[in-house]
Amino acid sequence: MASAAEQLAANLNLGVLSKATELKKRIWFTLAALIVYRIGTYIPVPGVDANVMAEILRQHGSGILGMFDMFTGGALGRMTVFALNIMPYISASIIIQLMSAAVPTLEALKKEGESGRKKLNQYTRYLTVLIATFQAYGIAVGLESMQGSFGPAVYDAGLFFRISCVVTLVGGTMFLMWLGEQITARGIGNGISLIIFAGIVANVPSALAATLELGRTGALSTVFIIAFLVIALAVIAFVVFMERAQRRIPIQYPKRQVGNRMYGGENTHLPLKLNTAGVIPPIFASSLLLLPATFAGFSGVQTSDGWLSSITAALAHGQPLYMALYVALIVFFAFFYTAVVFNPVETADNLKKHGGFVPGIRPGQSTADYLDRVLTRLTAVGAIYMSVVCLLPEILISQYGVPFYFGGTSLLIIVSVTMDTVAQVQSHLFAHQYEGLIRKARLGGRGAPRIR
Repeated sequence: MASAAEQLAANLNLGVLSKATELKKRIWFTLAALIVYRIGTYIPVPGVDANVMAEILRQHGSGILGMFDMFTGGALGRMTVFALNIMPYISASIIIQLMSAAVPTLEALKKEGESGRKKLNQYTRYLTVLIATFQAYGIAVGLESMQGSFGPAVYDAGLFFRISCVVTLVGGTMFLMWLGEQITARGIGNGISLIIFAGIVANVPSALAATLELGRTGALSTVFIIAFLVIALAVIAFVVFMERAQRRIPIQYPKRQVGNRMYGGENTHLPLKLNTAGVIPPIFASSLLLLPATFAGFSGVQTSDGWLSSITAALAHGQPLYMALYVALIVFFAFFYTAVVFNPVETADNLKKHGGFVPGIRPGQSTADYLDRVLTRLTAVGAIYMSVVCLLPEILISQYGVPFYFGGTSLLIIVSVTMDTVAQVQSHLFAHQYEGLIRKARLGGRGAPRIR
């Protein structure tokens, strides 16, 4: 017989959604916040020629500029107030996470609970301002030196432009950080992830239209476009399957007697995801590999025979060295970031404190070693999965000119954020239906006849 939880989950439908007032408010708030974000991606930075910026992005779109412009939803190419997007905050969060595993003071704050988490969040905000300031100043200086066929990128270069550009870009990043926190608290899903998701999805229709235009002009055959769409759907289904995959480690708690009653004896499991690192490895790997091409493009050495030109040619999309380094970096960051976010020794100690143990494994160091072995094997499979997902679009991009928005990193972000948001919507619907059943039970109890 199905449990009450299973019956509730089976009865979730659109009718329940129409009655879930709180969930509808959260969804409308999230949509309104994302609309505000998209409007901001069209508000230009004062003093910048948008035509020159579009021309420069077309020239260097295959480098790191193209990837950042994809994450910003085109805001960087239009040089708007959200040109930096939420990337400084993500960089600061990753740095704080890495430092919390290496610096004893930050590691102690991480273990203090809610108060420690608030302090770490405050440090993350301060570091975000610092990173955004450096990046904004670098962009301001770079804009002053850029020239296009329409003229200079900046109308009136000087100290005033640099200050205004830094203030505008840093203010845009801090506003997005605040907006993401508001979505997380008052909306549905993770706000920071949804902002990046919205930026990528907003440009998918134009990228798809560009692909269809290549088919109309004869650059791509109709058979190839159909095959490409089928492959894209298959890759998405594969990503969904792998992101949901997990290894469940059985955990058992011993029975204990208190008075005349027995407590404990529960059997549960510790879920270990196949891809613990998420989308961090492909993002870091892409960024590092695209740096030489970006530097070469800005320094104008692509036509020369210098060493940077040779490195750029060897690290071009589709080249064997690029593919090999891409896979190696994905594997490295997969293991590195998994080691940061999951500590087998700490997990084993927590199980031991609460009396839990893995059947057949002694508590303590033996459990930590067992968890480390299992996690290493899972991470190896996850790294191979990410490498396959990221290499296939790279081949399509380099060999057939498929738009950059169909890369492996963008697919991983879109699928992961969608799954997380849908899961939160389902949990809200489940909670709403459960509260309705409790309310009915209370009303039925009040109206029931009493036996004296």
